[in-house]
Amino acid sequence: MVEIFSMSHIICIANQKGGVGKTTTAVNLGAALAIAEHNTLLIDCDPQGNATTGVGINKAELTKNLYHGLIQKESAEDLVVDTDLDYLKVIPAGIDLIGAEVELISQPNRETYLQDLLKQLADDYAYILLDCPPSLNILTVNALTAAHTLLVPLQCEFYALEGLSQLLQTFKRIKGYLNPGLEIEGVLLTMFDKRNNLSHQVAEEAEKYFKNLVFKTRIPRNVRLGEAPSFGKPILLYDIASQGAQGYLALGKEIMNGRREKHA
Repeated sequence: MVEIFSMSHIICIANQKGGVGKTTTAVNLGAALAIAEHNTLLIDCDPQGNATTGVGINKAELTKNLYHGLIQKESAEDLVVDTDLDYLKVIPAGIDLIGAEVELISQPNRETYLQDLLKQLADDYAYILLDCPPSLNILTVNALTAAHTLLVPLQCEFYALEGLSQLLQTFKRIKGYLNPGLEIEGVLLTMFDKRNNLSHQVAEEAEKYFKNLVFKTRIPRNVRLGEAPSFGKPILLYDIASQGAQGYLALGKEIMNGRREKHA
């Protein structure tokens, strides 16, 4: 487990279902926390590297990424890359991270490689966000083992809750065997359309199932949110007046306030 004295709050953002807003949430929550002047580190744990490009980093120009920290034991500090926001840094991903999945399988203590890497940075950041691949593979297990909390983005569509039980089983298993301090940060409803009955039905089902673990903030279905990554910008730098940007600012406040209450 991450040391209790760690100053960072480490949030794993995971759902094995693709297209639910994991990377959008990781990038834009990171930006919201950074705009509030909290030192924030976004770690891209997905070989596709969408969080990396989403903050404007060209993967082709990088010589090091998360793979080199996990497998080649490069120092964590050497992997950190600046973004356009002073308080937001990134440990990027590259396609060679697929190799990490293969190489970790045969290693002893393979679930704790990311945890060991993060110990080097624990006092440097108020928040560390882990953006996971859309599967419950060894990289996601590493992220859950290293984290203090799990944030689950849930798309407001018909099959939203399907498959979630698998993620929750993995959460319970990791809490039971590898990371007893792991808690659920919250369930975030994404792509919420208030004019759509289905969105309201999914919200009701989620609240029935997860009770007070569902964030008050709901991220709306928003064209600008979809456009921002192609410009390599978080929504807060692309169009701060958009509904999507306002949603992530509200989520950032909710997380910051929740943290204060937990430590009050």
